[in-house]
Amino acid sequence: MATSAIVLPDIFKGIALFTPGGDLIYCIDPDKQTHWHLNLCTALQSALGLPEPPHFLVPSFTATIDRWRDPYSHRIHTRAEVYPLVRRYQPLLNAIFATDDRAWFTVPWQEQSSNPTILETYRQQFPQLWQSHDLIVRYQELPAATSAMAADSDYSNPSPKGYVLRLFVSGNNANTKHTLESIHQLLERELHHPYTLKVIDISKHPEQAESNHVSAIPTLVRVWPQPVKRIVGEFEDLPRVLQIIATA
Repeated sequence: MATSAIVLPDIFKGIALFTPGGDLIYCIDPDKQTHWHLNLCTALQSALGLPEPPHFLVPSFTATIDRWRDPYSHRIHTRAEVYPLVRRYQPLLNAIFATDDRAWFTVPWQEQSSNPTILETYRQQFPQLWQSHDLIVRYQELPAATSAMAADSDYSNPSPKGYVLRLFVSGNNANTKHTLESIHQLLERELHHPYTLKVIDISKHPEQAESNHVSAIPTLVRVWPQPVKRIVGEFEDLPRVLQIIATA
């Protein structure tokens, strides 16, 4: 089974849009010609059944990455920016964009767009955004006759039609990064079924570890399809991990 790094285009623009509840929708655009922020807001509206696109999440709940080639030296350069409200998701950003922590620059706090009091005024109209739906979706612009969203290789929403997985880790460290990369690569390359993956840091959310009966990290929990399954420990034997996930 292949366990090499995620293969991305040499040149691309990437955008990640998070919700206050921790859901994620992101895109990778090799052509750099699409208004992705607008598209992601519209796709999030569709995925969560919102009354309108949540444009107020931009830019406070976003991260962007731009890779380009220097026309003189032909070297690849990367500029990656993350806003303070979603900086805690850097390990996940590293996994989906094949980066490391050194690549990310934290954008200075912007009171006019990141004020918690202002954001809170949207909660009543958009309660879904403050809930966790175990959602990680990759957006891909497809022909109008087909769906416009794909979660990694397949479209996925948090429904029983696909796999619902939760990965419990602790802190932002080398072990966490390695675990995230391994699991993301496994699901993207080998599962071949719709899935959603939620990454939970038990140092910040111990109550979720307790409610999911997690006593050691890392732990991967298959919430759906039932029965619930747990894989505890280092995930070096990836064929075995895949077998446990995919077996009824």
